Amino acid sequence: MTYDLYIAARLHSSWSLRGWLMFARFGLPVRTQLLDIYGPGKDAAFAPLAPARLVPVIRTPSGTVLGDTLAIAETLAERHPDAGLWPSDPARRALARWLVAEMHSGFQALRSNCPMDLRHVYDAPPATEAVRADLARLEELWAMTPGPGPWLFGDYSLADAFYAPVATRIVTWSLPVSDRARAYVEAHLACPAFRQWRAEGLAESTRITRYDTDLPTRPWPG
Repeated sequence: MTYDLYIAARLHSSWSLRGWLMFARFGLPVRTQLLDIYGPGKDAAFAPLAPARLVPVIRTPSGTVLGDTLAIAETLAERHPDAGLWPSDPARRALARWLVAEMHSGFQALRSNCPMDLRHVYDAPPATEAVRADLARLEELWAMTPGPGPWLFGDYSLADAFYAPVATRIVTWSLPVSDRARAYVEAHLACPAFRQWRAEGLAESTRITRYDTDLPTRPWPG
């Protein structure tokens, strides 16, 4: 019972990272296929997956095509109730769903000003007021979670998969966060699944120049 997962460039597609972690971290069988969505062939790449227009997209073992990370998350949790995608405790599960929904729909300043780029750490200028407000909200949400660490709800859950890309943004753009938040970010960087994702991204041949900047860079941690 293997799924097909369609993603974009691993170093830059934050939504693709979320989708892949849902499979990799919970041991769900998947075949991953890379789509070229940054060039003139985007429409052709998505044609077999219509009406999907964005990554990630999955095709279930029965052939159903499904887009949107929140829909994918809930479908996988429904189809694999014993995989532990959500916390087992009802109160923790409700809070995890809240955090996932807010990440899914919010943090626009952080998304727009600090795109995911797993190649570099930038000596970036100070964060804008809007980005700092998003960081403060992240800190507030993460402080609501019970732990114990390193993950938000003790064991790794869908909430952690959804917040993995923002953890990388904090690193890439040298964003200021508390020690507690920094420890959570470092847990993501040390995660074997994330390290595999980044290594595979570095091996990809496609270069996405739209993400290039003139900022000074430092090596990626570790």
